[in-house]
Parts: sequence; structure tokens; C-alpha cells
Amino acid sequence: MMAATKRIALGVMATAVAAVLAGCSGAGSGGPATGGAGAGAEKGAHGAKENAPEAPPKNAVKLIGDGSTAFTGVQPKIPTAERLAPGQKPPQFVVFSWDGAGEDSQKLFSHFRGVAKKYNATMTYFLSGVYLLPEEKRGLYNPPQHAPGRSDIGFNDTEGIRNTLAEVRAAWKDGNEIGTHFNGHFCGADGGVGTWSVEEWRSEIEQAKAFVKSWKSNAPELKGEAPLPFDYDKELIGARTPCLEGQKNMVAAARDMGFRYDSSGVGNQVWPKKKNGVWDIPLQLVPMPGRAFETLSMDYNFMVNQSGTATQGDPSKHEFWGNQMRDGLLQAFDRSYNGNRAPLIIGNHFESWNGGTYMRAIEETIARVCTKEGVRCVSFRQLADWLDAQDPNVLAKLTTLGVGQAPQEGWSSYLGAQPAAASPADKTAGKAAGKGEGRE
Repeated sequence: MMAATKRIALGVMATAVAAVLAGCSGAGSGGPATGGAGAGAEKGAHGAKENAPEAPPKNAVKLIGDGSTAFTGVQPKIPTAERLAPGQKPPQFVVFSWDGAGEDSQKLFSHFRGVAKKYNATMTYFLSGVYLLPEEKRGLYNPPQHAPGRSDIGFNDTEGIRNTLAEVRAAWKDGNEIGTHFNGHFCGADGGVGTWSVEEWRSEIEQAKAFVKSWKSNAPELKGEAPLPFDYDKELIGARTPCLEGQKNMVAAARDMGFRYDSSGVGNQVWPKKKNGVWDIPLQLVPMPGRAFETLSMDYNFMVNQSGTATQGDPSKHEFWGNQMRDGLLQAFDRSYNGNRAPLIIGNHFESWNGGTYMRAIEETIARVCTKEGVRCVSFRQLADWLDAQDPNVLAKLTTLGVGQAPQEGWSSYLGAQPAAASPADKTAGKAAGKGEGRE
């Protein structure tokens, strides 16, 4: 059973953009009721061509290691990242992401996987490695600064692992991304992840990968289950740290281990930049309707600003609280969609806090935004692919736009083609041809 996770909320005054509360939330609270993993685009085809799948191996599935994972070819349903044409308005990206990402008795992983398919969205699932580690094998986890076998979110049982594997397998085949939320979810000053060294983070990352790559060995009763259809050493390119702590040292370790982005920061609704070699794509400060401050774009942070640390507050306020979160996210979407077109980053947990009102809010937000023209609801991987495909000068220009700020002269002019300066040789040739020096 999963143990309750320590969480610290974040609220920010809109005028000062200063933290009132600190931190974020983690992988789960309370655990599964029955053998679970722990509680914790453009319309159509996103307007992009899909990669032509490479030829699969001769046996269709090439097992890796003990057969827990396998190479099955290029991931399906991934659109090709295309560079903006001169003067083209950027797509409005929206990233829905899930911390912990285990399937428990609430069946929220499978539910939202279905919601994503319904609205032609893909998402990022930050899997906690210990969700694939049986309780009886807990001693295999050696967390930094803690005794072996310790975890603030517990471990799993056979049925919980089986159900989580089924959802991870299907999610990847649907085009979703499998990231990591690491393992034990330790937060705070007392041995929390914020105090870990680069080497300790490297150990934590390796262990998170190892639990995904060796679940058949660790849970032999599941040896008959199909492998996960990807090479996790290549699949894993991004993360979110527990409680948004320890980002600096984690990134220092992760960038040498194939990571391309991190979403452990706190920022505004502006275009992301690379930081220390990886894309820094933080959670964002978004409106909290009716309140004098903005809060982090995550279900847990809305909850703490509404019912405090009580996960089941006043039932008479549940509907209002969910509507408040939904409307705050929609306001955040509108100011990007009609403004700077900065990607909107949203974080969630598979939780039924305050009667499940935040899950309703997220589902209604997905239905409203992912169906709009010019919107691409994508994973962090797909967003990073698109960013990498762009002209760096164009991205640099986009980062100069503030929250909700649209180009005054319009997108066509703002991102229009800029005439290239002629070289001295070109000028000489032009003069010789009778065109006059200086005409370019």
C-alpha cells in the first residue's frame, strides 16, 4: 500500500509573483483501495505528417534484458516536427502531464488515456519507478540519504504492477510519453531530494530506470506478461522532481543521461528556453479566479489554496472549487492562445481529492481546449521535438513576448522573413552587373 506523500503547496501573489507557499506535489497520497499502483494539436491529426515507421525487427519484438522491455520499432502516432514558415503563427501547444502515473482501484490512468484518445491529445505520464517494484522486494531500492527499502509513497503489489504495466504499454502505443517521477518521493529539508548531490541524483535516475527495465525479474509471477514496447534507456528523456525540489543537481546528472527537458521549475506563461543544456519547461503561474494571486498550474496547488491540506474538504464547495480550477486554466489558455502563444503546461495527479472535482475540471479543460483550431495537445517529448526543429532566431524572438502579449504588428510581420545581408563579394558582383552597390 502506498504511504501518504508529503506535499507543500505553492501560491503566488499576482502583483509580485512571489511564492506564498512552497513546493509542489508528488506521486500519490493514501494508496490504492485494492492492490493498486498508488494514488498518487492541431484539430484532426495535429496538422502534421506522421513519421513513417521504420521496419520492425525480424521477430517483430526484440526483447531487451530480462524481457521487461523490448524494441518494437518507432513509436506510432508521433507527428513530424516541422519548422515554422516565415510569418507563420505558432501553434498553441498544451501539455497535460501526470505525476506518479500508476493505475490503482480508481482507474484514473485508464480513464484519462481514453479521454486523450477522444480529443486527439497525447500526454506525458511521469512514472514512479517504485510502482513497478513489489513490496517484498523493497530492499532493492537504495534511496540517497535514506535506509534501503524506504519510500514515502510505498511500493506496489502484483495486481497493481500488472494494471500499471497495461496502461503504460497502451499509453505508449497511443503516442503518449513515459517520463519519470523518480522513486521514493522524498520532500523537505529532512533528507529530501532538494539536498541530493549530482551523484545521488544519478543513482536515483539509474534505479528508476532499472525498476522499469527489470519488473519481470522482480515480480516473477508476471513473467508471462507482455514486455513494455520500448527501450527505456532511449524513451526516457524528461522528468519532474518530487515537490519541484532538487532541479539544479538533477538536471546536472540527467543531461549526461539523455534527458532533453525538465519540468521541475516554476515560471510564467512565456516561451521556454534551454537551461544547462536541456529545455526548461516549468509548471506555470495561472489565474485563480476570485483570488488576488496566481497559483501553480497543478491540481494539488489549487486544492491547497481551497481546502488546505485536507484532501476532502467541505462537500458543499467541491463543485465551486473544481469550476475555479477549470476557469483558471481556461483563462490561462485564452491569454496564451490570443497572446504570445506560449505553451500552456498543466500538471496533475490521479487523485480524487475533494470528491474528484479536479479530475472533472481537467477533463472539461481538455474538451474545451484540445478541440480548438490551431491547438496541439501534446506530450513534452513532442513539444521538445518541435522546439528543436525551429530556427533559433525565431525562438529567441518568441521569448521576448510577455505573458498574454501578442505581437503589435501581427504574426506575419513579427515572424516574417528577414532579408539576408549581402556579402562584400555579392556587392561587388552586383556593382559590376550595373545594379549599383548597396542594393540587396
